[in-house]
Formats: sequence, structure tokens, C-alpha cells
Amino acid sequence: MTSDLIDRIIAGAVPDPDDGPPLTVATRSVVIAPSLKGIEADVVKGLGLGRRLAMVSDPTTHAVLGERVERALKSLGEVASLRLPDQPHADEATVERIRDATTSATALIAVGSGTINDLCKYASAIDGKPYAVFGTAPSMNGYTSLNAAITVHGHKQSLAAQAPLGAFFDLAVLAAAPARMIRSGLGDSLCRTTAQADWMLSHLLFDTPYRNMPFALLAHDEPALFAEPAALLGGSLAAMERLVRTLILSGLGTAICGNSQAASQGEHLISHYADMLGDPAWPFSFHGEQIGVTTLSMARLQHRLLDGPPPQLAPDTADEAAFIARFGAEVGRSCWKEFTGKRLDTKRAAMLNERIVATWDRIRERIQAILLPVAFLEAVLESSGNPRSPADIGWPRPFYRTALRHAREIRNRYTFLDLAANSGALEQLVDAI
Repeated sequence: MTSDLIDRIIAGAVPDPDDGPPLTVATRSVVIAPSLKGIEADVVKGLGLGRRLAMVSDPTTHAVLGERVERALKSLGEVASLRLPDQPHADEATVERIRDATTSATALIAVGSGTINDLCKYASAIDGKPYAVFGTAPSMNGYTSLNAAITVHGHKQSLAAQAPLGAFFDLAVLAAAPARMIRSGLGDSLCRTTAQADWMLSHLLFDTPYRNMPFALLAHDEPALFAEPAALLGGSLAAMERLVRTLILSGLGTAICGNSQAASQGEHLISHYADMLGDPAWPFSFHGEQIGVTTLSMARLQHRLLDGPPPQLAPDTADEAAFIARFGAEVGRSCWKEFTGKRLDTKRAAMLNERIVATWDRIRERIQAILLPVAFLEAVLESSGNPRSPADIGWPRPFYRTALRHAREIRNRYTFLDLAANSGALEQLVDAI
């Protein structure tokens, strides 16, 4: 069943590694079991979801688990089933479709993985209704987070949503998921090192908040997961449980922080840029497949900058007109609004240069201590059969170079992409990372 650590977090019995009060989360139940068959209603009924449940799935997730869940939950009250089309989009239009179809529901039940979970957590949060999720694939770490990745007017954003009251995982179902979705979960887990490095960089340069807690929660499960990545594809329920625990703990860590910064930094910006501006005719790739590739790029960039001399930063020169030319009017204005929060003017660049001169050795030492070697990250992906290069997921190299240059412009998070751009190093490194 669920790990002791997850149970203790939910119970409020885990001390804060950052010396705050005991950790607390809104999620009230996480069940990870070899099988949930026959207990689907049992795990839900104590959550107080009411007697009018709206179950949201797509044709695939309905077939693999939704039909079973729907049948079981009818013992608790009315169950209305909303089946979205194949490969639904996490966008505002689909959110509104879900809201319109679930007006009389007291709670939503998501049956699926990344997209369906994000849609339900965001739609239910807008309407002030609780939701729970039955996972169908171990493909991403957002099951228990507070944020949802939703595209609004073409701009992919991380929007405030809510955590599920319950999250339930049938290991037999997850182990039978398509291999690419299993690999995707591993790829999404790989970015812990680059996300932590980016977040710490912002903290050390700008004094922005930073916590050790999200990474302390992963300290036991992550090494075991990365030690045997190939076992995930061999049907091992023990390996699958390690992956699920890692994904859940990552999500709980971000929920406790109140934002996604511990798990989403430069590597996610590159992926989101590709989602926004890539050619729809390119081959489909899962989020975690993309993150595996972009994590390698960020890791190479971080190591190269930290191994070099102290950077000297210049002010940003792009203006709103340049953003509109690059992204279009609506998305360009939205991105510009985000970017201005971290944009370096002459005064800010001078202040940072003074700090870098005085503290670069300490900055380098602290960040290098949390990085994993690029060769190790590559080996984890290779052992599991994951994509490792842009070409492996159908992204043309010229487009990827552009993504590396401009992904930093879509969100107000200062990462090593910004450090490289402001120091003039990014243009020299786009072909090497």
C-alpha cells in the first residue's frame, strides 16, 4: 500500500526540514496498491465528495479503468460520465466544456493522467468543487500538485488550481500502460536536479524564496528509481511503485511550497515553448519524453556555466515589440508581462554583477553539490529507452536552437537560460547543449 512517508505527510506528522511547522497538504488519501479491483468505492467514500459524481475520462482511460471505476462508484450515488475525445487538449475551451457538463455535480473524478488530471483540477477549482483522481499511467508528477498546465489564448501557463482530495494508483494498471508513458514518468522525474539548480540560482542571485523540503522528500526514492530504470519496462510492480512514489512525492513537495518551482524550471520552459510554437504536424511526444531531452540540455548548460569564469551580465535589450513579433500580438503581450518581472535593466544588472564578483565561488559550490553528472542522466534515459535528443522526438535542430534562445521569455522564472543569455554565453552554447 502507500509508503509510510506519504501517509505521514498526509497525517501532518513529518517535520519541516527547513525548520517550519510540520508539513501539511490538502490531499487526504493516497493509495498505491498492487490492485484496486473491488475497492474503488471504498477508497473514495470517506472523502465526502457528495452523491453526484462526474467522472471525466477519454476513450482509452475509460476502457482501461474508467468503466470499472464508474460501475463501482454507482454504489455511492449518481455517476455522470463525461468522455472527452482521444488526446484531449489542456486548454481553456476544454476546461469550459468540463464545467458546462458538470454543473450539477458535487465533485469530479478524473480517470487518466496528465491532461485529464490538469483539466479536472483546474475546472473543479474554478467551480469550488472537490475532485479525486484515479491514475492510469505513471507519466508525470502533477497528480498531487496545486498547479495545472493550461494553454490560455495560445500561451501555455502554470495556473493555480487545487490538489485532489484523493489520488489512487492501481500498479497493475500502471504497469500495463504504454511503454512510452512509463518512460515519460521517468523523464519527468529526471529534472529534479536541473530544476533544483535553477531555483537555487534565483535564490542566491535575487534572494527569492527557496526550500530544501521538496528535495528532502525525494532523497530515499529517487536514487533507487534511477538505479534500475530498465526494470520499469519489465513489468516489475516494485519498480513501478518506486516511480509512482517519486511522482507523488514530487507533487506533494510542490503543493507544500504552493507553486511548481521545485519541479519546473528551465527544462520545462523549453518544453512549453515547443508546445506553444512547434509544428502540429511533427510526431506526437509525451510531456515527460520532452522533459528528458530538455533536462539534458539544461544540465549541460548548468555544468558549462559553473565550470567557467564568473559571468558578467548585461541588461536585456528586447522590448515588447520584439515579443509581439516573435509570439504574435496576444501571446507576445502575455509573455512580455511575465518577462518584465525578471528583466534586467542597467541598474539590476550592475547589482547582480557586484554580487557575482563577491559570491560566485559560494554560488558555484552550492549548486554543483546538487547537480548530477550529465553522463549519469544520459545513462538513465538510455537504459530505459527514453529519447535523448531533439531529433528523437521529432524536433528539428534549427527549431530547438530557437527554443533554447527564447524559452526563457515565456515565464517569470530566472534560470540558467537567463544567466547564459545575460552573460552572452547562450548564443555560443546553443549547438553544444
